[in-house]
Amino acid sequence: MLDLQSAKNLVRAYFEALNDEPVAAAKRYFAPDAIWRGYHPFHEIHDPVEVAERFWKPLQSGLRRMQRRLDIFMAGDNHLEAGGVWVASMGHLMGLFDASWLNIPHTNKIAMLRYAEFHRVEGDKITDTAMFFDIPHLMAQAGLKLFPSQTGAQLVQPGPMTHTGVMFDTQDSEEGRKTLAAIEFMIEDIRDWKGREELGLEEELPRSWNDDMIWWGPTGIGATYTIERYIKQHSGPFRDGLADRAFNGHIARIAEGEFGGFFGWPNLTLRPSGGFMGMPATDKLSDMRVIDMYRRSGDKLTENWIFIDLLHFWNQQGVDLLSRVPHMRS
Repeated sequence: MLDLQSAKNLVRAYFEALNDEPVAAAKRYFAPDAIWRGYHPFHEIHDPVEVAERFWKPLQSGLRRMQRRLDIFMAGDNHLEAGGVWVASMGHLMGLFDASWLNIPHTNKIAMLRYAEFHRVEGDKITDTAMFFDIPHLMAQAGLKLFPSQTGAQLVQPGPMTHTGVMFDTQDSEEGRKTLAAIEFMIEDIRDWKGREELGLEEELPRSWNDDMIWWGPTGIGATYTIERYIKQHSGPFRDGLADRAFNGHIARIAEGEFGGFFGWPNLTLRPSGGFMGMPATDKLSDMRVIDMYRRSGDKLTENWIFIDLLHFWNQQGVDLLSRVPHMRS
């Protein structure tokens, strides 16, 4: 089996090559039929060169002199059915927003695009990728407000409070085991939606989370601090405004050191029952694609960065938010 350090080194080499020429990097580091799962409007692409042409080259033209500013970098063995060694990273893609991208007006100022991604490495190639990037966050920096309300704070979000998330070197495997156990306890604790709701969020959440938890949510929902405010500013509105919730599972779930994460495609299926993100109720079930990244402190979780493809979620409801951009500019 491929060791974690070799997988990390390959992904780091890919990051470096991507700065020079995306198409050449795709050909060198990806299997020809590698899967790439991206945020709306890109979705699933099975050609790494197409990813370079459709996503990376236009983004690099928009965010000129782009830097990858890492906050988390880790690798782990995926114990779920899909298996494999995965390398995950999170941070911001920062550059000078000198040309429009996806019709988002450029600002000629620094802009930071939140992202998180998972790469499956087999041998000397990447064979599977999930990469989510918070497009509404970039829009907010350009002065565009997509959603009618937001319960949390809109921020350019920092990385871990401990500044220990970038793990280029080998980590203590026992620490990773503890982190994965904390994540899996949290997942199992909320899977029985009905039972958990009867318990109440005030009693449920302290089972998995430290009281000073920080939930770094996507633009449209926002960030919130402490269990009390998390209940008021996200978890409560989420459960009140989304009905018929079904958990679809994850493709990859890994941990290293005090950090871990997962993604699904999709993670959840839900029906807006009214009020969530200021949007009306519908009768349509829609999928949520999510990447979660975590930091553990002690035996509980304490920081959580969330990437939800909200453009895809609302597009399934018949709300094409990207099509509104030209009208918002006028």
